[in-house]
Amino acid sequence: MNIGEIISDSIKYPTSDWTKVLILGVIFLISVLILPIFLAYGYMFRIIKATIAGIDELPEFDAIGDMFIDGLKIFVVGIVYAIPVIIIGLIVSLIFGPASATTSTSISAGMFWALIIGNIIYVIIGLIVGLIAIIGIANMAYYDGDLGAAFHFSEILDYISRIGWGKYLAIYIIVALLSFVIYFIAIIVGILLIVVGLVITLPLAFAFISMFGSRAVALLFTEAVIEVPETPTEPEPLE
Repeated sequence: MNIGEIISDSIKYPTSDWTKVLILGVIFLISVLILPIFLAYGYMFRIIKATIAGIDELPEFDAIGDMFIDGLKIFVVGIVYAIPVIIIGLIVSLIFGPASATTSTSISAGMFWALIIGNIIYVIIGLIVGLIAIIGIANMAYYDGDLGAAFHFSEILDYISRIGWGKYLAIYIIVALLSFVIYFIAIIVGILLIVVGLVITLPLAFAFISMFGSRAVALLFTEAVIEVPETPTEPEPLE
């Protein structure tokens, strides 16, 4: 599938069952209680698994215990992948932070630009790690929830290479932009409903965006794991 087809399919995916969008929205709404957020993560994981399995319908909200555990696994994967990014951020702060407070104009200017460059590098590394983590979660879904599969780095990088870093990044940016638009519309509609409407529109927007994004990731990942059959060779003519 090309980029347009993946985005088109993914944006239509949640509209196949608005009841499930509503249910996930309610889960996001009560996620202030913390524990329900793991159910939301688990349902997103279930979408990825279903899509990889070739199922085009939204999965059911059943086997809640399993869904909760899958959500916990996603949380753990996110924490593990975040550790190196946090460490790099601390290193950048320790190196450039104190020096940027110096009173010397020339040194301050130099350290200011060094701090900017350091932060840019930090953002780039964070983005790359995030992209790897997303495919890691998809790989975990491919291995039926095996937590270790999220850290098969050589395998994950091979999948990304098959997808193409450019295509992957393009879809990531498009999904992010569309998610922002959906979120912005939800805010406007919520305000028009006399602010209280935000309690309704924002959780529904989160639900729609989660379904949309999970579907896009799964479709992209599926392309990488599908084995393309070899073109059959023509039989040699008999002499």
